[in-house]
Amino acid sequence: VQLQASGGGLVQAGGSLRLSCVASGRTFGSYAKAWFRQAPGREREFVAAINWDLRTVYVDSVKGRFTISRDNVKNTVTLQMDSLTPEDTAAYYCAVPGTPGAVGPALQLYKYWGQGTLVTVSS
Repeated sequence: VQLQASGGGLVQAGGSLRLSCVASGRTFGSYAKAWFRQAPGREREFVAAINWDLRTVYVDSVKGRFTISRDNVKNTVTLQMDSLTPEDTAAYYCAVPGTPGAVGPALQLYKYWGQGTLVTVSS
């Protein structure tokens, strides 16, 4: 199983980026999919998740700015990031839990991880 994240880059504050993550090796139709991020010198933190039933959850700092979505046919999860600020600068990781239906901010829930894609927001 492999998760491949893409879409990171350099953007000015107020701009937008769209991250994508495609899974290969198996399908995850009954699993949640999530995004985490890790800024330099900081712990990895939960950003957003979408469950199999399309219910979503976001960390407070991105609510109203980020939108997570999924496509079970393409086996992808996408994070649309708008109104970016320098505080959003981080490596972003997609993740899938080890248990169907499990979802939440705890890192230990997640068994499969992508390699990370770097987002840099300049002021």
